[in-house]
Amino acid sequence: MSVTSSCRIQSDSKSGRLLSLIQNDPADCRFCYWKHNITLRVNLLLRSLASEGNVRGWKHNNQYKGDTMIRQPAVADRFYPGNPTQLSQQIKTLLTVNALPSKRKAFAAICPHAGYIYSGRVAAETLSAIEIPKTVVLLGLNHHGQGAPVALSLADWHMPLGEVSVNHKVAKMLLDANSPIVHDEVAHKYEHSIEVQIPFLQVLQPDLNIIPIVLSHVSYPMCEEIAATIAGVINTVSEDILIIASTDMSHYESRESATLKDTQVLQRIEQLNPRGVYDIVHSKRISMCGIIPVSVALIAAKSLGATSAEVIRYTDSGEASGDTNQVVGYAGVVVC
Repeated sequence: MSVTSSCRIQSDSKSGRLLSLIQNDPADCRFCYWKHNITLRVNLLLRSLASEGNVRGWKHNNQYKGDTMIRQPAVADRFYPGNPTQLSQQIKTLLTVNALPSKRKAFAAICPHAGYIYSGRVAAETLSAIEIPKTVVLLGLNHHGQGAPVALSLADWHMPLGEVSVNHKVAKMLLDANSPIVHDEVAHKYEHSIEVQIPFLQVLQPDLNIIPIVLSHVSYPMCEEIAATIAGVINTVSEDILIIASTDMSHYESRESATLKDTQVLQRIEQLNPRGVYDIVHSKRISMCGIIPVSVALIAAKSLGATSAEVIRYTDSGEASGDTNQVVGYAGVVVC
C-alpha cells in the first residue's frame, strides 16, 4: 500500500476567507514546505486579515458553551477512533503492550502525530516511559499555513474521551511575555499534530490540562526566543510542566534512505544539539515536519536543566503498511 495524500482548497462561506484544508493520509503529516508553495501563498492571504494577537472573525470558526470557546476534533475517525469506548480500548492496549517497566521525570518528549495504526506504538512506548504532570505544553506545527506564526489556543478541546481545558494561568503568562506567542484559534482549527497527542495524555493523566501552541516555519533565533519564553514561565510557576514536541520524521523516502537521514537527526537530538538538528534538516533537505517544535522543545529543555535525551523507539509506516519503498518515519524521544 502506498502512502498518499490529497489536498483541496475550500471557501469558508461564513467568513469569506480562503481556507487551505489539507486532508492527510493518517500515515502522513505532509508538511514539505519546499514542495507546497500554495500553503505559503494562502498563509500570506490569511495573515493580511489578522493583526498581532487578534485574528478578525475567529468567532466564526469555533463553537461556544456559554462564554467558553470549544475546539472540535479535526481528525477523529481518521487518525484515531471517534468512538470513546473504541479509542480508550485501543490506547489502553497500546500502553499495556508497549509500557516500559519504570517511569522517569522528564523535561520534554518528542512524539509522532500519524494515525495510531502507524505511530501509536511509538507514542505509547514514549509517553508510558515518563511521568505525565497535570500541565503539558504541546508544541505542534502548522500544516495548513493559517493563522498566526506562533499560535496559542485558549479553547476547551472537545475530545472523544472528554473535554480538556487550557491552563489559563500559564497561558496568560506566556501571552503577556512580549514574545512571538500570540492568542489565535484559526491556526488550530484543522491542525492534527497536537490533537492526536491528547487522547494518550488523557488516559495517562486524568486531570490533564494543556497549553497548545502551533508553530509555522520560523528562524532559529525566533526558536530561541520562543523557547526562552516557555522556559522562563515554567521556571516561575510552582508546578511540574512537561513539554511535548510533535513531529514525524522523513517523508516518502525508501526505508533505507529515511533511516539514514533520520539517524543523523536523532543523533543530534540525543546530543542535545538543537542548532545541529535545525541545520542538518535544512542543509540535507530532510522532510522532518516538526523541526520547529523539536528545536523549541530542546532549547527550552536545556535551559530548564536537561542533560540527556534518549530515543525510545524509531520505526516507519512500512511496519504497518508493508510498503518500504515510500515510508514516513516515526521517533519517540525522552529528554531528562
